[in-house]
Order: sequence, then C-alpha cells, then structure tokens
Amino acid sequence: MLIIGIAGGTGCGKTTVVTKLLNELPEGQVGVISQDSYYKDTSHLSYDERVNINFDHPRSIDFELLVNHLKQLKKGKPIDQPVYSFVKHNRTGDTIKTKPRKVMIVEGILILTNPEIRKLFDIKIFVHADSDERLIRRLKRDISERGRDIDEVLTRYQNTLKPMHDQFIEPTKEYADIIIPNNRYNTVAVDIVKTIINERL
Repeated sequence: MLIIGIAGGTGCGKTTVVTKLLNELPEGQVGVISQDSYYKDTSHLSYDERVNINFDHPRSIDFELLVNHLKQLKKGKPIDQPVYSFVKHNRTGDTIKTKPRKVMIVEGILILTNPEIRKLFDIKIFVHADSDERLIRRLKRDISERGRDIDEVLTRYQNTLKPMHDQFIEPTKEYADIIIPNNRYNTVAVDIVKTIINERL
C-alpha cells in the first residue's frame, strides 16, 4: 500500500488536488482519509466550550487513532473512520467503513506536524497558496457550507488560523517531497504525482 500525505494551509486547494488525483487514477484503487474526521471527541464539553477550542493546533487532532488506523489499513484490515460535524464542533457518533486500497491519500492542514504519521507516508506533498487567496476561499466555504458569519470567520482567522499557520503549518513545508503551488491550477505537479503513483501501482 502506498500512503500519500497532502498538507497545506486552510483553503490552499488540497481538496482540488485530491479530487484531480482521484479522477485520474484507476477507479477503486484510491482511498481518502481526511484529518478533519480525526478531531478529538469533545462530547464532555458544552457547545459554548467547544466553540472556543483551537482547532488549528496539532493537539486538537487524535493522531493516536489516525496512526492506529493507517497501520490497520497497511495490514489489509478495514477501519471505522469517525464522522465529524463542523456545525456541532464534535464527532457525530457515526463511522464510515473504510477499506484498504492500493493507494491511501491522507489530507489535512496538520498531518505533517506529527513525526509518527510522517514516517507512514511514502510521499509527502505540501500545497502552497497565497495567504489572501486562502482567506477568500475560507470565507466563502465557512459562510456557505458551515453556517458561520463573516465576523466569526475573520476573528478566527486573525486570532487563531493565521498564527497557527505560521507556527505549525508553514514550517512543515520542509518535510514535503513535492510542493505544489496552487495560486492557479498546477497540472505539471499533479501529473508528476500521478506518474509516481502509477509506477508504484
């Protein structure tokens, strides 16, 4: 099994890269795991307490479970991937049965911050985008998909997102094997990744 980690700041275009790879690789051979499914369970907290959690800090992620799940998949065993609700800021209690595939893509802003996870990746990719571009994408997404208002998104960006990006996410670029600039769609970089995957397959 080939495990690929795709990281980069919020709104950098990771999903676009993942979708492009899924569309261009043989059907049924590629699985995707999102870091967002592995936010820690916060059932013990009230909604108001959950709202104040710093979700852009590595300690908000249940890396232990993610490492465990990746190791299970590598052994050929299916896993029950948690389902997370951005509206409730908590896991829903549901899970998705995820079967091992020849290629597993793990995507998320913080996945390269964890040394144990990094060791499991065969290819580490960092998607880079201009900070203004990322903010605009984040605004559009959070307002339309996650029920946030503009003030909430901007406050969170200034107080949490940007400082956490500078402290934790940007420095993980140094661990990447490939950096994809994504201010415009980058076909060449995706083609290189696709070629590497096809060779391994």
